Amino acid sequence: MAAASPAFDVPATTSFDPASATIAIVTYNRSALLSKLLDSIIAMDPKPGHVVIVDNASGDDTTEVVESYRERLGTELVYRRLEENTGGSGGFSAGMQVAYELGSEWIWLMDDDVEVISDGLARMGAWAPRFKSIQGRRYDYDGSEFYWQYRLSIPLGIPIPFAPAGFDGAGYREMNSGCFEGMFIHRSIVAEIGLPDPRFFIYWDDSVYGWLASLRTTAVIVNEFVLTRTREIRQWDMGIRHLNASSDAYRYYIMRNRGIMRHYFAEHGAYRPVRFALGTALTFVKEIIRLLIVERKVRGTSNLFRGMRDGLAIARDRSWAVMPPLEG
Repeated sequence: MAAASPAFDVPATTSFDPASATIAIVTYNRSALLSKLLDSIIAMDPKPGHVVIVDNASGDDTTEVVESYRERLGTELVYRRLEENTGGSGGFSAGMQVAYELGSEWIWLMDDDVEVISDGLARMGAWAPRFKSIQGRRYDYDGSEFYWQYRLSIPLGIPIPFAPAGFDGAGYREMNSGCFEGMFIHRSIVAEIGLPDPRFFIYWDDSVYGWLASLRTTAVIVNEFVLTRTREIRQWDMGIRHLNASSDAYRYYIMRNRGIMRHYFAEHGAYRPVRFALGTALTFVKEIIRLLIVERKVRGTSNLFRGMRDGLAIARDRSWAVMPPLEG
């Protein structure tokens, strides 16, 4: 694994209390991966005040695995099993709600297929006095540095693939997106923008949520490695950039959810019809490339077309309302 990222001199106005933070994990039928994550939390120093696990109605032994960690996790464990699979979007919305109701000052979101680096919370907390929406960095499955596209072109509604990957002496870059695999966000921002929208099910939910946060505060990605992926995903390596394999469900929702994204952009005066349509076309082309080059098949395009059809119906639905703020 690559060496740990350097510690930066961050101006502090108030100290960070690790007990004020909650790790919120979403899991679904991956108890073996969840165990690795919980083992890494046991090894953390410092630990958060709470760990919230949202189980998307798993059919495996997730409940038994979670209960086996309750006495040895070293911090308070809150387990919420949902009655049905609500996707990552519904799981993160529920996890953030539980963490918020616990009174958490900071909420750290993550999937079940990562491990936390032992001093990860301290590294994130070092930036907490300065920023309120923070994204740390991740190592990929093979120990390489994972690149995440942290900037969105809002008119197009797509990630900017050529956003700089490096960091200068400041140790951070401003972002206008988000990733629920590691988002570290303050409760005051959650109060203002509301919970993540569970209607996305999967895809674009964290991008939109991170954008909403960036409208309220300076959102940043910091040069701190705090997570390691524990699941290998087939991908097309393009140097520092990569294109992961996908699934029929992702192909459907990546197109369908652009209808939801359009409502959020319109609500905040950022919707530009022609350029957003171009972004939708570029998204479609990207998914075709993913099918042909990464997955080496042609079947699956029907899911893209179904997603476009249903997304257009959502976009035209005038009764659709964005998620409300939690306070104020």
